[in-house]
Amino acid sequence: MTLRLELPVSVLLTCLLAVPAGAERWRVQYLYDEAKSNLVLNDLKFASAQRGVAVGYIEEGKRVRPTALVTADGGAHWSLVPTREVGVTLYLLNENTGWMVTPKGLWQTTEAGRNWNKLPNAPKGVLRVHFLDEQHGFAVGMKKKVFETRDSGGHWTEVPAAAEPNSNPDYSSYTWITFATPMAGIISGWSFPPRHDEEELPDWIEPDKAIRRSEVPHLSLTLETKDGGKTWQSSTTSMFGRITRIRFGASGTGLGLVEFALAFAWPSEIYRLNYLTGKSERVYREKNRAITDVWLTNSGTGYLAGVEVLGQLRTAGVPGKLKMLRSADLTKWTEMDADYRAVANRATLAVVDDDNLWVATDTGIILRLEP
Repeated sequence: MTLRLELPVSVLLTCLLAVPAGAERWRVQYLYDEAKSNLVLNDLKFASAQRGVAVGYIEEGKRVRPTALVTADGGAHWSLVPTREVGVTLYLLNENTGWMVTPKGLWQTTEAGRNWNKLPNAPKGVLRVHFLDEQHGFAVGMKKKVFETRDSGGHWTEVPAAAEPNSNPDYSSYTWITFATPMAGIISGWSFPPRHDEEELPDWIEPDKAIRRSEVPHLSLTLETKDGGKTWQSSTTSMFGRITRIRFGASGTGLGLVEFALAFAWPSEIYRLNYLTGKSERVYREKNRAITDVWLTNSGTGYLAGVEVLGQLRTAGVPGKLKMLRSADLTKWTEMDADYRAVANRATLAVVDDDNLWVATDTGIILRLEP
């Protein structure tokens, strides 16, 4: 005998939509929940499946307390560690050694984020660092500057190729550096002179004007090396949006993130990159998803982290729901289940391998992808 069950279409759709695409879910590991204060996380890095560090600050009224979050057990437990200055970006070389960039300088840890020592000779205006080993590293930043060190940050020399683009240093910055292999690296940035035809008022004060403000082309700056940083080749291109992330997997394929101004039709676009051929193609964009970070694992799986966009104004200061996406072929992207409490203006990914993935929000929440 065959049992036939008739259900309304609406009920069937509800049941189907309630079942996640996979068994995995982004679950909260850490949530800052203290009365009369907020935790802002600027960056998150994991050096291994066990050791991770996040940096930012705690707001208590008008008081700001720089702080780091550290874990030695894969995020099962996190400890707040006071820092002397607010960390903006991080680079972890291994389980012990790492560097923290602050608005006032560069700090080094030798105990996985539990101690920080300020480097006395760090160049000014640094935004991000990348080290190939404990001695050899690079720093990129404002005023169209790139620096190199060969003694763990004790001394720095300028990279001459960084000054080659024909742009005003006052409005030019290098903001990202990554290496696809120990020999092949890329530095990106932009030159963005101010628009003198508009008053310098925050978007939330005049949202109507902010929404009408058009995206204008600007100069994108790129430096590439194929010999481990011994030489760099500079190039420029005029484009809409700003390249804010470039991450490579093991096969030479990478993902690039371009973010746009408020009035642009899409908040962001994702591109598949190939550093061997230099080719790129757009693989994702949605009007109601503002992607703020990307990652490509060594197996070739891509992950996107961003927030839900409600309305046209994206900088009103109201956090949106965290949105996580995954793709096995970098073409078809599937939204993943994430804890409903996770809201953000920006989200940052930290990935060790296909089994160890985390995301941090600027609202003081850290989630891990778990079964």
